Amino acid sequence: MTPSTDRNQQLFERAQSLIPGGVNSPVRAFKAVGGTPRFVQRAQGAYFWDANGQRYTDYIGSWGPMILGHGHPAVVEAVQKAALDGFSFGAPTEREVELAEAIVRLVPSIDMVRLVSSGTEAAMSAIRLARGATGRSKLVKFEGCYHGHADALLVKAGSGLATFGNPTSAGVPPEVVQHTLVLEYNNVAQLEEAFALHGSDIACLMIEPICGNMNFVRASVPFMTRCRELCSQHGALLAFDEVMTGFRVALGGAQSVYARLIPGFEPDMTVMGKVIGGGMPLAAFGAKREVMRQLAPLGGVYQAGTLSGNPVATACGLATLHEVSKPGFYEALAVRTRQLVDGLSAAAAAHGHTLTVDSEGGMFGFFLLDQLPQNYATVMTTSGPRFNHFFHGMLARGVYFAPALYEAGFVSAAHTEADVAETVAAAHEVFSSLPG
Repeated sequence: MTPSTDRNQQLFERAQSLIPGGVNSPVRAFKAVGGTPRFVQRAQGAYFWDANGQRYTDYIGSWGPMILGHGHPAVVEAVQKAALDGFSFGAPTEREVELAEAIVRLVPSIDMVRLVSSGTEAAMSAIRLARGATGRSKLVKFEGCYHGHADALLVKAGSGLATFGNPTSAGVPPEVVQHTLVLEYNNVAQLEEAFALHGSDIACLMIEPICGNMNFVRASVPFMTRCRELCSQHGALLAFDEVMTGFRVALGGAQSVYARLIPGFEPDMTVMGKVIGGGMPLAAFGAKREVMRQLAPLGGVYQAGTLSGNPVATACGLATLHEVSKPGFYEALAVRTRQLVDGLSAAAAAHGHTLTVDSEGGMFGFFLLDQLPQNYATVMTTSGPRFNHFFHGMLARGVYFAPALYEAGFVSAAHTEADVAETVAAAHEVFSSLPG
């Protein structure tokens, strides 16, 4: 196909004159891998079709929420019915209560929840609430964890534990991130030193328990245990960012995975998104009653949103949660996901390459490394050119993985054994030509 007949290229050129970078979220621009972004025309089940009519097996699923696949009949029906009643009211609806009830029932650490419209909004609001509830200012986060683009969170590690982070984005003054301390993921010694130095001033430790923004990296059990112990010891709130992992890796989220490994484990706060909206703009944050009662209109911590609890989005989310709550759903999803990653690993090995893989529920990651990485610095040692070769080789064969080596992947209930087999067969072809 020539550039003059490639509809993706034509659309990208039009978009670049109107939208910064031609996209409305940076990773979509393919800058990390090169080439032309695929403009999606429609999607169904495990597939989407681009502007040229080319079909792809989709392993990003809108970055996680499409756990049922695209266009699940029960979800489409719920959305259509809700839309007929009205798009937005700026007033309470029964479905907001029903969705809150579902979340509280399925996540034992949450007594009350506030619905918002995006993961960024939920994380930003949770941090404000933690600061208001504790009367403290400082925040601990970890390098490689992404909690949205609020100013205080766009920060990289400083030169030492006595200094706080430095902005990673233009437009964020240094004084805005002066209370944000950035530590290395899975580094227990550094975590302990940070609390020894700043424990009495820390309002909140926010973490992705399974980090999907440095591909797929788990917090180790000893590390997570110390996060919980140190927060309890120093009176800080442990906040789980489960925007990706919530209802994705298990019915109770990643916290239910750690609760099976650490007796009595619970976070103090939880941030959720993606799956709870079923693909619609919806997110939430929740905690125990005494913390959540600090929010307006009950308390002094202000948060508001015109579209919060949108009636169409809540209908979509409720229908999705109903489907994933059915017996055996996550067991089947985990089996299919494991078939994919094990197949990819075997394909690499068959052609003399090492591919380390991991998965939980319907979320997965793979690395062109000898060992699974434990932190962001190790993830970034992956060869960019080799990954780009793999990405474009799979794309040419109709398989759509994330267009960046530091993003997790997602399997849906709509992916079949045949889909996985076709993906693995394509991987064999690509690995056969992958540079060593």
